Order: sequence, then structure tokens, then C-alpha cells
Amino acid sequence: MTIPKPRLSFWQIINMNVGFFGIQYSFGLQQTAINPLYTFLDARPEELPILNLAGPMTGLLIQPIIGALSDRTWHPRWGRRKPYFLIGAIFCSLCLFAFPFSRALWMAAGLLWVLDAANNTAMEPYRAFIADKLDAKQQPMGFLTQSFFTGLGITLANLSLGFFRELIDGKSAAGIPYWVYGSFFVGGIASILSVLWSVLKTPEIPPTAEELQELKARKSGVLEPMKEIIHAIRDMPPVMWQLALIYLFQWYAMFCYWQFVSLSIAKSVFNTSATGELYEEAVVLAGKVNGFYNIITFVSAFGLVWLANRFSAKLVHILCLLMAGIALLVFPHITDKDLLYAPMVGFGIAWASMMGVPYIMVVSSIPKERYGVYMGIINMMIVIPMILQTLSFGWVYKTFLASDPGKAISFAGTLLLLAALATIRIKPKNIAGEKIIPAGGGH
Repeated sequence: MTIPKPRLSFWQIINMNVGFFGIQYSFGLQQTAINPLYTFLDARPEELPILNLAGPMTGLLIQPIIGALSDRTWHPRWGRRKPYFLIGAIFCSLCLFAFPFSRALWMAAGLLWVLDAANNTAMEPYRAFIADKLDAKQQPMGFLTQSFFTGLGITLANLSLGFFRELIDGKSAAGIPYWVYGSFFVGGIASILSVLWSVLKTPEIPPTAEELQELKARKSGVLEPMKEIIHAIRDMPPVMWQLALIYLFQWYAMFCYWQFVSLSIAKSVFNTSATGELYEEAVVLAGKVNGFYNIITFVSAFGLVWLANRFSAKLVHILCLLMAGIALLVFPHITDKDLLYAPMVGFGIAWASMMGVPYIMVVSSIPKERYGVYMGIINMMIVIPMILQTLSFGWVYKTFLASDPGKAISFAGTLLLLAALATIRIKPKNIAGEKIIPAGGGH
């Protein structure tokens, strides 16, 4: 027997998602600060993709396993999902405090592996936490509230680069500017405090007697989570396979953008490469541009809730991907730094959609006892394109794009347009408030 979930107030939904702010502040630093930090440690541009392998690899290895484990967990005091994202936040904070003290490229790359492992330990249990707590009518609000905090966290992370550069001078012996330290230290504090807020403010829904009995009856052992992942993939609903194609284009493109946005701005606006004071200015400007599009993200997130309910999540995502694709096709051709912000309006709205709307399209097709493992599998669909990008794009960049960072951004825009086309064929299951538009086209 299914017990109806209590309806939460707007502020209760806000409280349960505050922790996502800290997780995404860390992610914002990865977007904007990690690759410049690599260049400060003398990494070459074509090495950036492989140096970012940590994120997708840890996501592939950790998130599905953590999701499966959280499905099997219940503790009367600590709950089901909260222990995982609390532990993840603690290790994330420790890594952020350590990162600016990197003395060599290998040290920074190693810390990124630990940082990403911690972020991934927190991420998907948090997604499953939303699905656990909210009924079908409130799930769009829950997932898009995460988009709001995604935008807010990444915005402040990006803007912190310029803020601390104005306040702090000098460099470490390894060549890392001291202003980088301030951004990472604030991230370490934000990560743990915001997650603690959500842990303390939001109780989890305890399992029913039947669900508890089923949890106790499940086999235990090191290999059981892996078996659960394999079984879940075998039983995966068709809509998730359709989502996998969208994510192939979407996330390959996003990794290209994050890795090369600073270099693209350095070339188009400052006519320089990855060295000197002008490059530092390009890094700060990239932080401001990324901060701006994330402001648009958190401003537009709740509007997307209304649009998804009024029309359809599918249509919203198609339009958002089209805006993002066009934005990145235009971006590398802009030479006026003030005009760089214009295409980022559409890109920011699209980022809000990417972080919330796909979950709305698939969550109604997922059995609730498998929320954790399926959220982890969705993340596999994110990280596999990223792995492909880190392994292949260095060669693509040199062979087909003439080692031109502007062409890397345009390439990402083209992939986002292909993602929009792939979204046309998705067939989400109807949920409360979701109107389904029949899919057209396909392969």
C-alpha cells in the first residue's frame, strides 16, 4: 500500500535544497577556476580535456553505486540519503581548502579526482532525496529549485574570482595567484554549511513496515550494488534510453564550453593566449560571463516550472537547447567584452533546463524503490559523454579545429542543436500537470 506523501510548503522545499547550493558552488569552481589553475601550473591547452577526466570517471564509478547503496540504506537517526550527501560535503570542503596549495600539475589533477568523488557521493542521493520527499505534483518544483540553487551557487563561485582578484595580490611559489585561494576557501565553507542546513532542517520519510521488511530481505555484499545496477539497466524504461542520446550531445558540448571558454575569450577579446596578465583578465571575465548566465539560471528556474506545467517539459527543453546552441555559435565571434553577456541569456535559461527538466521527463517512469540507482544511471548518461570528450577532444581540437578555442565553442553549439533534435523523439510518461506532446521525427 502506498502512503500519500505530505505536501510541503514553498519554504520547506527551499530548506531541503539549500545543500545543493554548496555542492554547486564547488561545481562552479570546477567550471571556471580549475582549468585556469591548470594553465597557471603550465598545462598546455590540448592537455585540458584529459586533465578533466576525473569528473566523468568518478561519476561513472561512484554515483550509480552510491545511488544503489542509498536505496538499500535506512537508519532511524541518520535516514537513507542524508548520510551520503553529508559525507560527500565534508570531503568536498577538505579538497577545496587544499586545492590552491597545489605545487605541481599532478597534485592539482589528483585533488580533482578526490573532489569529484566527494561531489558525486553527494549528488545523486540528493536527487533521489527530492523524489523521495515530493509527490508527482511537487517534483517539478523540487527539481527546478535545485536548478535555482545550481545557478546561485555557480554564480557566486564565478563572481568570487573577480572579487578576490581586486582584493588580493601576489602569487604562490607554484605560480597560482593568491586571489584563487579566497574563492576556494569560501567554497569549502559554503559546501559543508549549506548541506548541514538541509540535513538538520529536513527529515526523511521513514519506510513503511513492508518497505523496511523488503530492505532487510535484500541480499548484502560487496557485489550486490553492482548487480542492482546491471538489473536496473536491463529493466530501464524506454524514456531513459531516449534521454541517453540527448545527453550524449548535451554533455559533450558542455564540457567543451567549460574547458575552452577562458581561452576563447582570451583570443576573441584580448587577442592573447594562455599566458600573462591579459590571460588573467580573460579568466576573470570568463568568471563574470559564467556568473551572469548562472544569474539567469536561478532567475528563470521557477519560470520553467510554470512553463513545464503549462505546456510540457519536453517542449521547454527543446526550446532551451536551441537557445543554448545559437548562443555558443555566436559567442566566439564577439570581440566586445560587454556584448559577451547577450548570448548568455539564452544559455543561462538552457542551463536551468538542463539541471532540472530532464528529471521531470523521466521520474514518473522510475519505480520509487529504485530512485537512487536510476538517478545514478542518469548520471552515467552524463559522465560517459564527458569521458568520451576528455579522451577524444584533444585530438579533435588539434586535427579538425586547428587548435582554435573559438572553434571549440562553436563545435559545442552545434552539438547542443543536435541535442535539441534528439529531444523531439523523447516520449515522457504523463504525470500530474505534464501535458505530453506527441514525438515527431526520430532516427
